[in-house]
Amino acid sequence: MRLRPLHAPRVALAALAALLLAACATMGGPGEVAVGDMQTGRASWYGPGFHGRLAANGEVFNQDALTAAHRTLPFGTLVEVTRRDTGHRVVVRINDRGPFVRGRILDLSRGAARRLDAIGPGVVPVRLRVMAIPGAGGVPGAYTVQLGHFRDPDRARQLLDRLGPVIPGLRLVPGGAEGGVRVCTRAYGNYDHAVRVASRIRRDLQPDAFVVREDRILTQ
Repeated sequence: MRLRPLHAPRVALAALAALLLAACATMGGPGEVAVGDMQTGRASWYGPGFHGRLAANGEVFNQDALTAAHRTLPFGTLVEVTRRDTGHRVVVRINDRGPFVRGRILDLSRGAARRLDAIGPGVVPVRLRVMAIPGAGGVPGAYTVQLGHFRDPDRARQLLDRLGPVIPGLRLVPGGAEGGVRVCTRAYGNYDHAVRVASRIRRDLQPDAFVVREDRILTQ
């Protein structure tokens, strides 16, 4: 992962600091998810190397089951996934966190990827539609902004040392089942605020920043 030099104007850094400090003072309610919500983007798949290991929700991952990883949707959410270029469809249950690659919105199990004929392409364009949510309405949770994921802990520390002075609460967290170390902000109770923080960080400091729901994969 390439580190971006810190050349942001002082006024931009001041604005970012104000946004981060404001987030510390106003811990609003969590972002809500509703049945029918839709999202478009690109989906990848995983399986080999993770089969039989624990998913982020604590269950044993079965690469042939119809499941998927999403950064923020509550565990147990049922999502209809439509491949936009072919019309193939599959319904998956969210049981893991990811994908931790910018530009992708879903990581399918191998079984789900087969239903979409996505094994060969590897990454395909998709549309997601929320079909069912565990409990009523949104599920409370916290969100964090991930700035980077490194196999080498020293590189994670370098990013932390470089941006820590201008991002209050920046921290190192375990990489979960994927290993390595992640560099993340403090947790935010309000999803929309986390999105604004991520947008400002991408613009002024680190182009790879994105919002991730803070669950076991980031706190184990």
